[in-house]
Amino acid sequence: MRALLVVNPAATTTSARTRDVLAHALASDLKLEVATTEYRGHARDLARQAACGGDGTELVIALGGDGTVNEVVNGLLHEGPDPERLPRLAVVPGGSTNVFARALGLPNDVVEATGALLDALEAGSERTVGLGLASGVPGSDDAGAPARWFTFTAGLGFDAGVIGRVEQQRERGKRSTHTLYVRQVVRQFLGEPHRARGTITLRRPDAEPVEELALSIVCNTAPWSYLGNKPLYAAPQASFDTGLDVLGLSRLTPAAVSRYGTQLLTSGPDRGPRGKHATTLHDLSEFTLHSQVPLPFQMDGDHLGLRTNVSFTGVRRALRVIV
Repeated sequence: MRALLVVNPAATTTSARTRDVLAHALASDLKLEVATTEYRGHARDLARQAACGGDGTELVIALGGDGTVNEVVNGLLHEGPDPERLPRLAVVPGGSTNVFARALGLPNDVVEATGALLDALEAGSERTVGLGLASGVPGSDDAGAPARWFTFTAGLGFDAGVIGRVEQQRERGKRSTHTLYVRQVVRQFLGEPHRARGTITLRRPDAEPVEELALSIVCNTAPWSYLGNKPLYAAPQASFDTGLDVLGLSRLTPAAVSRYGTQLLTSGPDRGPRGKHATTLHDLSEFTLHSQVPLPFQMDGDHLGLRTNVSFTGVRRALRVIV
């Protein structure tokens, strides 16, 4: 099988020696080409070339974190989903959290994950997963925003602001740790101007709008994220086999944050955050989020700047993944 290994040399939990060993192990069973990313968006460009280049690539392996996986997915699906035609995706987790890989049931250790990948290839084990697609809303200020796929989550508002703060700290040389994330959650809360009355409205076909949301988290799978080895379930029913789920909170006062934060930390596969200021929606095919003011926007843990309008589509059976 002809395969492309896309390597992020800045992956948090791998070293150059480890990456070389893993590439050697994969090359023993595959006709492997190795490409190292050199700039933001390079993984997307490499995957797009593999999908459209006509060189017979059947598998693209992403060695890196969730950001690398997101870029590879967007490269593979540049011309739209076509699971039977497109190369399969495989993931060797090398980031700090690796939500997509762990949601698929893959080991969170790079060596173990490589062994699991080789076993899955030998057994022909794969599944076709659904993905989320976010784009600009026609007629709005964000109409020209390019469409982008996401694998496990997107968010408009508070959580995206936290991710933006984390990225700023990483640019200053800070390591991506769970402690860093917790500190930025506190700072985002203290600086949040819309925590008592939200600015976001969720609209979907044939339903009343949900208004004044201060936080909106879109989930394509569960768990939503991890704190160390602790899975966090913002939308426990979310699945790669259904549409998109949404958790919206209309209040981020100290009491509400304490209550919903505790619920999130104690959440499980059967129960997530709940209460009179919490809105949970399951298996949505399409909806839009509108904000009265520009808010931070993120996809798969990648901060994408400020948006006021975003359109979401849940696309079932979008891509084949080796598991």
